[in-house]
Order: sequence, then structure tokens, then C-alpha cells
Amino acid sequence: MPILRFEMAAFRNLSFLVFVFCVLISLKNQNAETKKGSFGISSFSSSPTKPASIFSDLLSKQAVLLSTEDEEVVNRKMLTVSGSGSLEYDFYRKSCPAAEKIIRDAVRELCKSRPRLGPALVRLVFHDCFIEGCDASVLLDGVEGMRSEKDSLPNESLKGFDAIDIIKSKLEEMCPGVVSCADILVLAAREAVILAGGPFYPLNTGRRDSTVAYSDMATYELPSPHADVSETLASFASRGFDERETVSLLGSHSTGITHCRFFKNRLYNFDGSGQPDPTLDSGFLNLLRSKCDNTLPSRSSAPSASLTGSTLPFNTSLLSAAAEAPSIDRLSSSPEDEEEVMDMNYGEPAAEFGTVYYRHLLQGKGLLFADQQLMAGEETRIWVRAYASDPFLFRRDFALVMMRLSNLRVLTAPRGQIRHNCSKVA
Repeated sequence: MPILRFEMAAFRNLSFLVFVFCVLISLKNQNAETKKGSFGISSFSSSPTKPASIFSDLLSKQAVLLSTEDEEVVNRKMLTVSGSGSLEYDFYRKSCPAAEKIIRDAVRELCKSRPRLGPALVRLVFHDCFIEGCDASVLLDGVEGMRSEKDSLPNESLKGFDAIDIIKSKLEEMCPGVVSCADILVLAAREAVILAGGPFYPLNTGRRDSTVAYSDMATYELPSPHADVSETLASFASRGFDERETVSLLGSHSTGITHCRFFKNRLYNFDGSGQPDPTLDSGFLNLLRSKCDNTLPSRSSAPSASLTGSTLPFNTSLLSAAAEAPSIDRLSSSPEDEEEVMDMNYGEPAAEFGTVYYRHLLQGKGLLFADQQLMAGEETRIWVRAYASDPFLFRRDFALVMMRLSNLRVLTAPRGQIRHNCSKVA
């Protein structure tokens, strides 16, 4: 038995060091802007942070992190996120060595003039990966014989398609027909997380693009902002995420915006009671009412998915699902663009990415019903409290779950294709 324990400990440490080594290699390719300290896994402020200090801190926390889970579970998760089929690190090192830098620079430049774009990109990658995997199917326009995922009800407010097109055009100029739209999506979303104050996480590349869209799946299988905790957990479990991963992934709701219609029924007529949601903090209730006029039409009171056969999107992203980019994505503005909105972080600084979301849940200040419902589940409540009190733990878990999300059911050669235009099959 002592020998077995020693072997398990050795394997645990080796798995962790492999993960750290992967991140260190990824950091090596980051440009000089990484010295701003906004994206290290253990970076919590905007003060300069060197990679060496980041990973000294990470290693010093190892014992604490491992104590939060059974050793076997930790080892399984480390291997799961580091292994991604035939994807590989720096896949384009020969075919298009500047690919990741082009994507990084383009996202940063676009976000300077469009501050809401970052959260929209994170939402976009979630809506892609959650439906049949990270294959850029969400980007395809509809054609005869195939409906677009863009036109499904949960995806009606998706933004950022034009930004992906801009990035793709830059890559096509440099390396035509080489970089997939699926890789562009996951790498652009990572940059958006960094710009929002979230952690850097390493990503393997080599994804290929789908030749079909999955409109029906997008309509029926995306999580609902009106779901209770059991429904939310079941939805994420169907994609392989456990309670802890679900809670950490929802931490992205600390950035972006959401329209009042997605939570207004909680303010005035919750479940047809004529009263507000009793789980809402009274002061927060008054603040939301001041932002959301009760005379506005409310789609949030629409029949539930179980009655209508459809689900509404986590419009603040499952990963910033509610964030909206400027109306450049539309030929003209829609009524949605005129509706009142609420900032997901309620004005908190970007350095509080994630943890402020959990602190708000502890105070009864979750915007969406599905968010606040995390306090209704025994295990989800434990993780809400853990992330609210330990920013390092959240950032570590969020990095891991984003790696898992980005690796869901990817297509690799010889399957799929490399599109020249992200909205059309090649």
C-alpha cells in the first residue's frame, strides 16, 4: 500500500508538471505585451507579472489545489485537458508561424474600438463548441437544404461574426487555406478572456471546419437562462462537465451585458406570482427595477423550453453569453439594440474577473435565474463559496475548463475541411 501511494503521488506530480510545462511553452510565444500581467493563470491584478513568478506561485499552490479533490480525479482532469486527439501544440509552426500572433493582434485591435466584442467572442465559441463540438459550424450561413445555426432562437443575438471574418481575411492574405475557422474561434476567445482580466490557458491547434450546420441542436440543446439548478447541471453533464466545471465556466458571467428581458420576470411577476423573485436582494431588486422599465415587452416570461420545445440562450454568455457587440453585425439595428441592458459586473473592475460574480451570488445578486440557482444546489453552492473566497482557485479551474471546452469533439484531418470563407463551405 505505501508503494502504491508513492506511485500515485509521483504520477500526480508528473501530471501537474506536464500541465505547467505546456503552459510555459505557450507563454514563450506570447509577445512583449504579456508583461502587462493581465493573463497569467495566477495573475490577479494589472501590475507587471513575469512568467517565472507566475509559475513559482502556481507550484507553491499545488498542495492546496490537490487537496480540494481526490487525487485520481485531479490526475484524470489533467490528462483530459492536455490530451486532445491529433491536435498538437503550435500546429501552424511551419505552415503559418505567425498565425496565433495575427489572431491575437487582430482581437486586441478590434476590441479597442468595440469594447463589447470580447465577451461576444467568448459567447460565440461556447455556442459553437456546445453544439456538436468546436468545428465552426455556428459560423455557416444557411443554404438550400441546410439551415444555419445563426437563425436558431438561442443564437439570434450572437455577435462577432464580422470580427471572425476580418481575422480570417488577414490569415488568408498571409497563409491562404491553412488556418481553420475553428482554430480562429478558440484562439480569439482565449484572447478575449485575457482582455477581460481572465487567465491565459494553453491551446493545442489543428482543428478542422465542419461542412454542415446543426440548427435543430442549437435550437433545443443550448442551456436556458431560466433553468433551475438541476436542469443546468443536466445540460452541462450532457457535454461531460461536472458540477465544479459548470460553476467555474459560469464565472464568465462577470463580464459583458445582458438585456433586461432575460431577467425582468424576476423583478415584477416571478412565476406568475405578481411578486419579485424572493431570492433577489432587496437593494439589488430596486437597482434592477430602475434599469428595466416594467412597461417594456418581456420575452423572459415566455413559456419554458419544456412547453415550447425550445430553449433561450444564456444571454450573458455561457461565457459571457449576454455580451453584445455593436450593430456592425447587422445590416440595420434591431429592436433588441434599443432595449435596456445591465452590465454583468455591475461596474466592478476587470481585475475581479470571475470572483465578483460568485460574491454577488452569495449576496442574492445574480442577474439570471440560472445563475442565482447555483446557490440552490448543495455541491454548486460549495463551489460558489470556494471561488468567491479564492481567486487563484477560480482562475486555475476556469483555465482548465476552457481548455476542455475548446477540445470538445474537434474535427481533425482527414475529417472536415479548411474553409476559405468562414460562413461558407469550401
